Amino acid sequence: MRAILHIAAHFLVPAAVAPWMTRWLELPRKWNYYWLILVSTMLIDLDHLLADPIYSPDRCSIGFHPLHTYWAIGAYVIMLVPRQSRVIAIGLLIHIVLDGIDCAMM
Repeated sequence: MRAILHIAAHFLVPAAVAPWMTRWLELPRKWNYYWLILVSTMLIDLDHLLADPIYSPDRCSIGFHPLHTYWAIGAYVIMLVPRQSRVIAIGLLIHIVLDGIDCAMM
């Protein structure tokens, strides 16, 4: 059940954040464009393919997988500064926060 909620959150939280981005960040496109970008940041989970086993329900991805390390998270925070990478950075940080919540639920 925890895994299903975790995956659902990776789609539902961006759906809640995307309309806010068009208003608060005053970005010119429609919310579904930003939702697609936010959801596409789940591609950082490709680093799970480097682990053995690829999926372990008892493993916290924060600090374990290369794109989930604290160095990578620091890079995502720095990516908030340039306007060109801000939407992607927000998506990556949402992903990390959701993974952190999943770790806390273990």
